[in-house]
Amino acid sequence: MNDYKFHYLFTSFDMEMFDLEDFKYNFVNLTTFRMVDIEDVGVREVLKHMEKYSSEKNQTINKFMLTQCEPALMYDSVQVLAVGLGALQQNNILEYPNISCKNEVPWANGSSLINYINSVEIKGLTGPIQFKRGRRTDFKLDLMKLKQHALSKVGEWTPGLGVNITDMSAFHDTAPYNITLVVVTIVEFPYVMMHRGKNYTGNARFFGFCVDLLEMIAKQVGFDYILDLVPDNKYGAQDPMTLEWNGIVEQLIKHKADLAVGSMTINYARESVIDFTKPFMNLGISILYKIPSNQPAQFFSFMNPLALEVWIYWLIAYIVVSVTLYIVARFSPYEWEDENSGKLFSSPKQDPNPSHLNRFTLSNSFWFTIGSLMQQGSDISPKAISTKIIGCVWWSFTLIIVSSYTANLAAFLTVERMVSPIENAEDLAAQTNIAYGTLDSGTTMTFFRDSMIETYKKMWAYMQKKKPSVFVTSYDEGIKRVLQGNFAFLMESTMLDYVVQRNCNLTQINGLLDSKGYGIATPMGSPWKDQISLAILDLQEKGDIQMLYNKWWKPPNDMCVSEKSGAGTKTNTLDFKNICGVFAVLLVGLVISIMVSIFEFYHYRKKIKLIEQQIGPQRSTWRDLIDELWFVLKCQGSRQQTVLTHRCEQCHPKTKITERRSRRDFMEANRL
Repeated sequence: MNDYKFHYLFTSFDMEMFDLEDFKYNFVNLTTFRMVDIEDVGVREVLKHMEKYSSEKNQTINKFMLTQCEPALMYDSVQVLAVGLGALQQNNILEYPNISCKNEVPWANGSSLINYINSVEIKGLTGPIQFKRGRRTDFKLDLMKLKQHALSKVGEWTPGLGVNITDMSAFHDTAPYNITLVVVTIVEFPYVMMHRGKNYTGNARFFGFCVDLLEMIAKQVGFDYILDLVPDNKYGAQDPMTLEWNGIVEQLIKHKADLAVGSMTINYARESVIDFTKPFMNLGISILYKIPSNQPAQFFSFMNPLALEVWIYWLIAYIVVSVTLYIVARFSPYEWEDENSGKLFSSPKQDPNPSHLNRFTLSNSFWFTIGSLMQQGSDISPKAISTKIIGCVWWSFTLIIVSSYTANLAAFLTVERMVSPIENAEDLAAQTNIAYGTLDSGTTMTFFRDSMIETYKKMWAYMQKKKPSVFVTSYDEGIKRVLQGNFAFLMESTMLDYVVQRNCNLTQINGLLDSKGYGIATPMGSPWKDQISLAILDLQEKGDIQMLYNKWWKPPNDMCVSEKSGAGTKTNTLDFKNICGVFAVLLVGLVISIMVSIFEFYHYRKKIKLIEQQIGPQRSTWRDLIDELWFVLKCQGSRQQTVLTHRCEQCHPKTKITERRSRRDFMEANRL
């Protein structure tokens, strides 16, 4: 019964004295009458004088300078009596005899006073006053009707003419389609945005998610609206010193606006002074940060798949296994074989002086283990069961290590690795190199200011002391500071999602710090809250709000495309910098092998010189080294080398042994 379908007529003349706030926005057809015309200048002057003598306990005038009808009629009655007595006194000598309630004799001047009162014509608080036959005539009553903001005069009623309607539209227009609400907002992508062109005026200036949502709600509930920006461009926060509110909240408290739409968060502080509808979007606080640059490739990046301690343990295992294999092979009799027959054990009859040989020397043991590790094998195989067990265990160990290394190497070399200095709010609070801040005068700032969690209290203390200030006036300013680097912006997740999907250089750190929702704000006690809440629930059930979200958050032509994202699961091409360490190891190995080869040659020549001292003159080591290099550069086979004999000084330098023998045969002959 509290809507436009019903019409109420109140006969009280004091309806303006009541608080009709709950009925203004429900389209209730409420009509009443008024005797005291407060729009009259004379009436207002009298009311000002009456206010001076009004007691606090029995006030007849409210804060809007409105008075009740009864005091106004009493004032007019006294005024008429005073005028009548004044007229009587001018024409007669008044006598004031004692009055007795039991005496039936009337006052001698009583009938004259009545006649003078009936002839009075004055203007009082209740309008023109005159009498005819003891009854008041020619007075008027203002016809009042409840509109959006207050009771308004729509006509008059007089005894002679009856009703005279001056505003016919107040009765013929249906209330639901005759309501215009003042809606305030803040420009915030993608909730509310503005066309900057000169051709856009009024509500056409605005577009965005909240503008589309407001249009849907207005059609469903039934009202028109005027959309405008809040003067100070703030959502609203309470000053802890003065307890005064600013921004949108201030506009609603002072009833300068009927609704507020935008990314306005519902929280306890705001809910205590204004009302919110059901949330149309749920969200939380998260961290916006610039995507860290790719980790530069290390020179020995091929070692990254295994930790340093694993490499050290592997080297220790290699040495321990090699030495253990050497000891066990020397200890086991089944690893010794006859040097002449090649059998494990030779019979004394076959060989009265057997000579046994063990192929697992210390160098061969290391060669066997490294060959197994590199999965290349060697020409040495264990024969004893004990050494075979060592070989099997080592092969199993190398199989797991090599397989794990290969799998991790593919991931390390083909997938870009990025190092983020922060992973969550705790990391952010524990450091000071990266600045962080929030939107000024918003719920995110209030969350950290009022939080009792130690991490957030520490972050709030940092943000308060940080100079220059880390509080920004808009999301755009915060995003720019993030893109400049070394700054993290604490913002609401929905806005963060919008930004991240359009800028591939930005990312969200970790999850949400809290949980809350966006709602449409109304003044405290506004009847629009329930109707808009029902409309929001209906739009959510039908999926209209989700479609709006997809429209403004995930448009196909406005999504960021990373330069490094390819079709499917294409991996990155390996650059030389990723595997240059392998080439370095190869080069170092070649250099070491050449140096060892030279050392072997020098060591061997040192032994040969002892033999040559007994035969004849010696040749210099450098001369032999040059001859060997010349032989290598000629690229002849291993059995094509001709060797000079140095047995006498008479040998001609060009004399050569024509017999072609292998170098090994020659060395063996010299040994003998």
